[in-house]
Amino acid sequence: MELIIYLGIGAIAGFTAGLFGVGGGLIIVPILYVVFTQQGYDASVIMQMALGTSLATIAITSIGSIMAHHKKGAVLWQVVRNITPGLLLGSFLGAGIAHLLPSQILQLLIGFFAIVIAYRMFSGANKLVDKSQQLPNKFAQAGAGVGIGVASAIFGIGGGSLTVPYLNKYGVVMQKAVATSAACGFPIAVSGAIGFMFFSNIYIPHAIGYVHIYAFLGISIMSFITAKFGAKVAHTLSPAMLKKCFSGLLCVIGYYFLYKSY
Repeated sequence: MELIIYLGIGAIAGFTAGLFGVGGGLIIVPILYVVFTQQGYDASVIMQMALGTSLATIAITSIGSIMAHHKKGAVLWQVVRNITPGLLLGSFLGAGIAHLLPSQILQLLIGFFAIVIAYRMFSGANKLVDKSQQLPNKFAQAGAGVGIGVASAIFGIGGGSLTVPYLNKYGVVMQKAVATSAACGFPIAVSGAIGFMFFSNIYIPHAIGYVHIYAFLGISIMSFITAKFGAKVAHTLSPAMLKKCFSGLLCVIGYYFLYKSY
């Protein structure tokens, strides 16, 4: 029964990820928070479990996205190589920070983050990229990777909400920014998931550290299948409409976590 619930979460997360072109972390985390709460897990570790499990699933589901973008020649692999050392370090440290933070603080941070991203996505739905800008040197890119990695681990996401705007800022067109962000999501998710397994110092049933095994398996399996259906639906809608719809969903998630933090 438990595995069926996680398969259902994976179906929702995969469809949403395919529809909106995101890794699904901002969808998986709130759903897992509700499910883990209903299952009676210790309230002091539920947020960390949701974050760690979310990152573990993204490590698997991002592979298909990377392969698809690579076939289209859209991934800027030199940028990925430059930024990855920072992402690995940052996401591992971010897991350590999340381990130390109380659940209420994590809920507050994720709530604000979701609302900020929703606002930026809605207001920039029709915004064009300034192609006159150029990416900074590899050391600056690695430095940016540290910041992106830390934030991504704390929010349980693959970093697309942060990496894409960063690349857009320096003139990378949306298609290549999304593809490169997908490739960057893999090291974020792997290092972050390892961090959430490493920093846990209590026993949690059916989990390795803060990563819930059944949830990881169920979500990873189903999201592979349903992401394709979400992508098909996405092609029937305009990119601007998709961004506005997703921003509305993020607002709901953001206000939910803000409410739970009080």
